[in-house]
Amino acid sequence: MPTSPHPLAEPLRAFAFGLPEAWEDHPWGESVAKVGKKVFVFFGIPEEERPFGMTIKLLESSDLALTFPWASVPGYGLDRGHWVTVMPPADVPLDMLTEWIEESYRAVAPKALSRRLPARDQGTTGGAPSNGGRMLPKK
Repeated sequence: MPTSPHPLAEPLRAFAFGLPEAWEDHPWGESVAKVGKKVFVFFGIPEEERPFGMTIKLLESSDLALTFPWASVPGYGLDRGHWVTVMPPADVPLDMLTEWIEESYRAVAPKALSRRLPARDQGTTGGAPSNGGRMLPKK
Protein backbone atom coordinates (compact mmCIF):
# COMPACT_ATOMS: atom_id res chain seq x y z
CA MET A 1 0.00 0.00 0.00
CA PRO A 2 1.58 3.33 -1.02
CA THR A 3 2.27 5.89 1.66
CA SER A 4 0.72 9.34 1.43
CA PRO A 5 3.03 12.13 0.28
CA HIS A 6 5.00 13.85 3.01
CA PRO A 7 3.29 17.19 3.77
CA LEU A 8 6.62 19.08 3.73
CA ALA A 9 7.98 17.63 0.48
CA GLU A 10 6.34 19.99 -2.00
CA PRO A 11 6.74 23.19 0.07
CA LEU A 12 10.45 22.40 0.54
CA ARG A 13 10.98 21.59 -3.14
CA ALA A 14 9.14 24.79 -4.13
CA PHE A 15 11.30 26.82 -1.74
CA ALA A 16 14.54 25.30 -3.07
CA PHE A 17 13.65 25.74 -6.73
CA GLY A 18 12.41 29.28 -6.03
CA LEU A 19 15.82 30.51 -4.92
CA PRO A 20 17.68 32.75 -7.40
CA GLU A 21 18.74 30.79 -10.50
CA ALA A 22 18.03 27.43 -8.83
CA TRP A 23 17.05 24.60 -11.14
CA GLU A 24 16.23 20.90 -11.00
CA ASP A 25 18.54 18.26 -12.39
CA HIS A 26 18.36 14.45 -12.30
CA PRO A 27 21.88 12.99 -12.04
CA TRP A 28 21.88 9.30 -11.14
CA GLY A 29 18.09 9.34 -11.49
CA GLU A 30 17.53 11.44 -8.39
CA SER A 31 16.12 14.93 -8.03
CA VAL A 32 18.62 17.60 -7.01
CA ALA A 33 18.46 21.37 -6.67
CA LYS A 34 21.39 23.17 -8.29
CA VAL A 35 22.60 26.70 -8.60
CA GLY A 36 24.94 26.98 -11.56
CA LYS A 37 26.58 23.55 -11.75
CA LYS A 38 26.59 22.96 -7.98
CA VAL A 39 24.11 20.86 -6.02
CA PHE A 40 22.72 22.40 -2.85
CA VAL A 41 19.96 19.86 -2.10
CA PHE A 42 19.75 16.16 -2.89
CA PHE A 43 16.08 15.17 -2.77
CA GLY A 44 16.75 11.58 -3.79
CA ILE A 45 14.85 9.24 -6.04
CA PRO A 46 11.13 9.83 -5.67
CA GLU A 47 9.43 6.58 -4.68
CA GLU A 48 6.04 6.23 -3.04
CA GLU A 49 7.33 3.69 -0.51
CA ARG A 50 10.42 5.71 0.44
CA PRO A 51 10.08 8.30 3.22
CA PHE A 52 10.77 11.90 2.26
CA GLY A 53 14.26 13.13 2.96
CA MET A 54 16.94 15.45 1.68
CA THR A 55 20.67 15.96 1.99
CA ILE A 56 21.88 19.53 2.48
CA LYS A 57 25.21 21.30 3.07
CA LEU A 58 25.17 22.86 6.55
CA LEU A 59 28.41 24.70 7.23
CA GLU A 60 26.97 26.43 10.31
CA SER A 61 24.12 24.19 11.48
CA SER A 62 25.39 20.65 10.91
CA ASP A 63 26.15 20.02 14.59
CA LEU A 64 22.69 21.21 15.60
CA ALA A 65 20.98 19.24 12.84
CA LEU A 66 22.75 16.04 13.83
CA THR A 67 21.29 16.26 17.35
CA PHE A 68 17.87 15.34 15.92
CA PRO A 69 17.05 11.63 15.67
CA TRP A 70 15.84 12.09 12.08
CA ALA A 71 19.17 13.51 10.88
CA SER A 72 22.29 11.55 9.98
CA VAL A 73 25.65 11.75 8.29
CA PRO A 74 25.38 10.71 4.63
CA GLY A 75 27.68 8.23 2.99
CA TYR A 76 30.06 8.70 0.08
CA GLY A 77 32.36 10.99 2.09
CA LEU A 78 29.85 13.85 2.01
CA ASP A 79 30.22 14.29 5.77
CA ARG A 80 33.61 15.94 5.20
CA GLY A 81 31.79 18.77 3.42
CA HIS A 82 29.27 19.22 6.25
CA TRP A 83 26.45 17.52 4.34
CA VAL A 84 23.60 16.18 6.49
CA THR A 85 20.73 13.89 5.53
CA VAL A 86 17.41 14.74 7.15
CA MET A 87 14.26 12.62 7.08
CA PRO A 88 11.99 14.91 9.07
CA PRO A 89 8.70 13.89 10.60
CA ALA A 90 5.68 15.85 9.39
CA ASP A 91 5.58 18.07 12.50
CA VAL A 92 9.03 19.61 12.07
CA PRO A 93 8.71 23.39 11.65
CA LEU A 94 8.85 24.24 7.95
CA ASP A 95 10.82 27.43 8.66
CA MET A 96 13.69 25.46 10.24
CA LEU A 97 14.01 23.27 7.15
CA THR A 98 13.78 26.22 4.73
CA GLU A 99 16.51 27.98 6.74
CA TRP A 100 18.69 24.90 6.28
CA ILE A 101 17.99 24.80 2.54
CA GLU A 102 18.89 28.49 2.33
CA GLU A 103 22.09 27.84 4.29
CA SER A 104 23.01 25.09 1.84
CA TYR A 105 22.25 27.38 -1.11
CA ARG A 106 24.43 30.14 0.34
CA ALA A 107 27.26 27.62 0.86
CA VAL A 108 27.51 26.82 -2.86
CA ALA A 109 25.97 29.78 -4.72
CA PRO A 110 28.09 32.57 -6.16
CA LYS A 111 28.22 35.51 -3.76
CA ALA A 112 26.34 37.74 -6.21
CA LEU A 113 23.36 35.38 -6.07
CA SER A 114 23.53 35.00 -2.29
CA ARG A 115 23.38 38.78 -1.97
CA ARG A 116 20.01 38.72 -3.76
CA LEU A 117 18.52 36.94 -0.73
CA PRO A 118 17.32 38.90 2.31
CA ALA A 119 20.07 39.44 4.87
CA ARG A 120 20.26 36.76 7.53
CA ASP A 121 19.60 37.77 11.12
CA GLN A 122 22.88 37.38 12.99
CA GLY A 123 20.91 36.64 16.14
CA THR A 124 19.26 33.48 14.81
CA THR A 125 19.61 30.21 16.60
CA GLY A 126 21.13 28.38 13.64
CA GLY A 127 17.87 26.80 12.60
CA ALA A 128 16.57 25.86 16.03
CA PRO A 129 12.79 25.92 16.14
CA SER A 130 11.24 29.08 17.49
CA ASN A 131 8.10 27.32 18.70
CA GLY A 132 8.82 26.88 22.37
CA GLY A 133 11.07 23.85 21.88
CA ARG A 134 8.44 21.56 20.40
CA MET A 135 11.12 19.62 18.47
CA LEU A 136 13.72 18.52 20.98
CA PRO A 137 17.15 17.20 19.96
CA LYS A 138 18.04 13.64 20.88
CA LYS A 139 20.08 13.25 24.06
